[in-house]
Amino acid sequence: MRVLVTGSAGFIGAALTERLLARGDQVHGIDNHNDYYDPSLKEARLARFAEHPNYTHLRGDLADAEVVNQVFHDFRPQRVVNLAAQAGVRYSLKNPHAYVQSNLVGFVNILEACRHHKVEHLVYASSSSVYGANRKLPFAVEDAVDHPVSLYAASKKANELMAHTYSHLYDLPTTGLRFFTVYGPWGRPDMSPILFADRIVRGEPLDVFNHGNHSRDFTYVDDIVEGVIRTLDHVAQPDPAYDATLPNPGTSSVPYRLYNIGNDQPVPLLHFIELMERNLGRTVEKRLLPMQPGDVPDTWADVSALRRDVGYAPNTSIEEGVAKFVAWYRQYHRLA
Repeated sequence: MRVLVTGSAGFIGAALTERLLARGDQVHGIDNHNDYYDPSLKEARLARFAEHPNYTHLRGDLADAEVVNQVFHDFRPQRVVNLAAQAGVRYSLKNPHAYVQSNLVGFVNILEACRHHKVEHLVYASSSSVYGANRKLPFAVEDAVDHPVSLYAASKKANELMAHTYSHLYDLPTTGLRFFTVYGPWGRPDMSPILFADRIVRGEPLDVFNHGNHSRDFTYVDDIVEGVIRTLDHVAQPDPAYDATLPNPGTSSVPYRLYNIGNDQPVPLLHFIELMERNLGRTVEKRLLPMQPGDVPDTWADVSALRRDVGYAPNTSIEEGVAKFVAWYRQYHRLA
């Protein structure tokens, strides 16, 4: 297939692109290579497949409708995976306009291009952050998500609503994936695994918020990519059992689906830190601090719908995943 991947120099986007190329797809990537975090990491990810004969790369911004339309016109993608976004909960408190441009303007440009070019299936990244102030665990796609606690979360909820509109008006098959705390080699340096690893290696104290009472549904990147590919290959269809008098937020009478994609096994944050210390060979002080604005205490993905529909089965234990992440971290940073 011809697959367009946005955010192809990003953490998940690069891992997905490698897998698509390995199975024989033609891939066109778009990434704006912004400096939200060190662009050299994006360049290093891209270098793993940039010369592949079935890969084409464009440094461009989804907020530029002309750039997006040109790519669709030239490449004629059959399917699209939209992973490009301004990420980060805490950064959204400081720079809200970046989220409007990337996550809202950029996404509507993708929707419009998919509509006009008759794309077979659009799979796009949502986030576990949409569950916001919800406290019922595990989080299920059937739950209402009307109380976001960050602008990032609100932008992802908006993406889900926008996608449904296009599925309804233009019969565009769309599937949203709510990612739960993805980690692994080549991860983002603004996320806890690399932040923790950096401090542990330097012997510096760790800031642990919510007084160490957080738990997260950490999901290894290879499991995530497997789920994305299975979803991409399973084109969204109208739900024949959909009842408009008892609406299910995860399905619709139009070709629209929402899924959680996680490990279905929440891990206490302090246990995750303990595994990091064990693999890095040293322990450090933990400074237990109050919860930060925009954070949620716990996440836990109910992935039963994704298991049922595409056979999704994450199988990387937290122990195995952290060991693989630390091995990559040591190699990337040339540590003994």
